[in-house]
Parts: sequence; C-alpha cells; structure tokens
Amino acid sequence: MIRSGREDKKAPTLFTLARYSARVTYGMTSEMGRMGIFLARTLLRAFTLPLRGKQLANRIHFLGARSLLLISFTGVFTGMVLALQAYTALRRFGGEALLGPGVGLSLIRELGPVLSALMITGRAGSALTAELGIMRITEQIDALEVMALNPIKYLVVPVLLAALIIFPLLNAIFIVVGIGGGYLVGVKLLGVSEGAYFTQMSNAVTSDDLWGSIYKSLSFGLIVAWVCCYKGFYAARGAEGVSHATTQAVVMCSVLILVWDYFLTSVL
Repeated sequence: MIRSGREDKKAPTLFTLARYSARVTYGMTSEMGRMGIFLARTLLRAFTLPLRGKQLANRIHFLGARSLLLISFTGVFTGMVLALQAYTALRRFGGEALLGPGVGLSLIRELGPVLSALMITGRAGSALTAELGIMRITEQIDALEVMALNPIKYLVVPVLLAALIIFPLLNAIFIVVGIGGGYLVGVKLLGVSEGAYFTQMSNAVTSDDLWGSIYKSLSFGLIVAWVCCYKGFYAARGAEGVSHATTQAVVMCSVLILVWDYFLTSVL
C-alpha cells in the first residue's frame, strides 16, 4: 500500500511536467509560426508599390546617422584592444609582422559584423520596439487600419529596407575605424612596421572575406528589423507589456545574431 501511494504521488507530477512541456512546446511553435508569417507579409509588401521614401529616409537617419558615433567609438577601441592582445600573443613566436592580417581578418570576418549589429540592436532596436509598442497600446496602429493604410507597409517595410542599407555601411565603417585603431596601437605605440602592417593585411584579405562580411551584415539587418518590429507590433497592453517586448526583442536579436553567425561562418 505504501508503494502504491508513492506511485500515485509521482503520477500527477509526471503528468504535470508532461503537460507543461507540451504547453511550452506549443507556445514556442505558435510564436515561430506567427513570426514567420509576419516576415513573409513584410517581404511581400516590400516588393509592392508605392515606396514611401520619406519614411525610408527617416528610418535610415534613425538607424544609421544616429548610430554612427557609437559604431565609430566601439570600432576604434575594438581594434586597439585586438591589436594589443594579438601583439602580445604573436610576440612569443616572433610573428609581429602578422599583426595586420590578424587585426584585419578578425574585424572583417567576425568582429565587424557581429559587434556592429549588437550595438545597433542595443541603441536603435530597443527604441524601435518601444516606439511600435507604444503605437500599439495607444491604438495608433488600429487607427492606420481604420484609415485603410496597411500598418506593415507603412511602419515595418521602411525599417526593413533601411536596415538592409545601413547594416553593411555601418559594418564597413566599424571595420575601417577598427583597422585604424589597430594601426595606432600596433604601429605608433608598439613599433610594428607600417609597411608590414598594411602589406600583410592586403595580402591576407581576399574578396571572399569581404563578401562574407557583407552577407553577414545583411542577414543581421534582416534579423534585427524582423524581431524588433514583430515584438513591438504585437506588444501587450500597458507599459509593462512594452517593457517586456523591448527586453525580449534585444535578447532574442542578440542570441539570433550569435547563432546565425556560427552557421554562416561554418558555411562560408
């Protein structure tokens, strides 16, 4: 009888865990489906006229021009730290001349696209989610539908197009500024030959590295615009819902950027 009682106590617990796992799995699957439908609707509207140039220009300014100082500041110190650490490691093997390729390839292939995307997510992505979330809870999005204006075409498509334009440009600025920061530390501070720094870098970097960096930045721009717009577009009611959506958008974008970077690196 005692054994039977213990089994009766275990049975509801296992059933509860199974039900909870099924509910979580169903919720995640439903969320992924809604996000996929949202992306498909956005891409479909992106290829239909008219193109709202004013909204596109405003989003380019919001995502790009207002992030330029942050990207430049982050890029120069990333290059400086990278050059300092690489020089310390290469000096042990007498390979100081390879400092240029180390800095250039690291920035072009990995650090440039990833860090610039994370910086834009933290500065512009969170603000974008909060903006759309406030529009949702104040029923401004519903008002657009009442006026026969498609809210995805009017609000989301300009963000997606602006992100596809801005992310590669800011990535390029990040890389150039980072190489300059590495030059300041490696050549001016540590005494590496200036000719060796740039000559070895130009010999090591290929067009495949540059195209891979462009592909990564484009895909990261798509991820950030997609996730941030989705979370803000369907934010729950109230200030707490907007705050929760903003946090979810930043965390999800950061994780997806790192995961997608691994898969792209393994493929490219």
